[in-house]
Amino acid sequence: MNEKFEHLMLRAEQLIARIESVLPQPLSAPSDWNASIAWRYRRRGSGHGVLEPVRHVAVMKLDDLKEIEPQKEKIQRNTQQFVRGLPANNVLLTGARGTGKSSLIKACLNEYAPEGLRLIEVDKADLTDLPDIVDVVSSRAEKFVIFCDDLSFEEGEAGYKALKSILDGSVAAATPNVLIYATSNRRHLLPEYMTENLTYTHTEDGEVHPGEVVEEKISLSERFGLWVSFYPFSQDEYLTIVGQWLSSFGVSDAAREAARPEALVWALERGSRSGRVAYQFARDFAGRTHG
Repeated sequence: MNEKFEHLMLRAEQLIARIESVLPQPLSAPSDWNASIAWRYRRRGSGHGVLEPVRHVAVMKLDDLKEIEPQKEKIQRNTQQFVRGLPANNVLLTGARGTGKSSLIKACLNEYAPEGLRLIEVDKADLTDLPDIVDVVSSRAEKFVIFCDDLSFEEGEAGYKALKSILDGSVAAATPNVLIYATSNRRHLLPEYMTENLTYTHTEDGEVHPGEVVEEKISLSERFGLWVSFYPFSQDEYLTIVGQWLSSFGVSDAAREAARPEALVWALERGSRSGRVAYQFARDFAGRTHG
């Protein structure tokens, strides 16, 4: 009888362990914070959230980024304030695609990592877990930038409300060692429709009152203290960026000059003169010429 009971208890414990393994668990801190300067938040199929170290962090330097000096100065200044324990703002980087928004954040990470800056990349789908992530890092000495790349929302997405609350709106005070840096092609992060203009009303003296729909849509972007806008590059700016990347790949001065017509054709074929297109051309040209 005792053997049967013990066997039954063992089976019950095994069953409970299996059930617990698939139930959502609170986010735990990584065992080794020195494993990397950058981390990714991932939610497993079981619903468990984990912080995974990025083994190969993108090698990007501030000096590599050309023709975005005003934007670079703003982000650098804000990041310097943050790592030095001074007041700093959450940042929203918006504008034309491929103009260096994400690259600038990566370059700042490499620049200020020796001073304690760390980065946690969070996908839009996981923004509902932001409070858990903030709780895990709040007691750390390092400064954490939570990075949301290519951020935009559709109507009713859960992450929208979670991000609003973390930025400014929760009963909890802001965590001094956490900032959010987000990039987007949409300035207000939500789709905007012509019909929403109908919600504007006018008083007799001409005052305009934004409708509630519009107010809701701009309320998230307004919670970012610093807006940094990026613009399409001119042809000369594009060629300057091409030259910078070719130089970084070890292409000679003469070859860089000879590459200019090819770089323009490459941009025409791609329909864009963005920094991303310039980088892709430089990789192609450097690979062909070195080969």
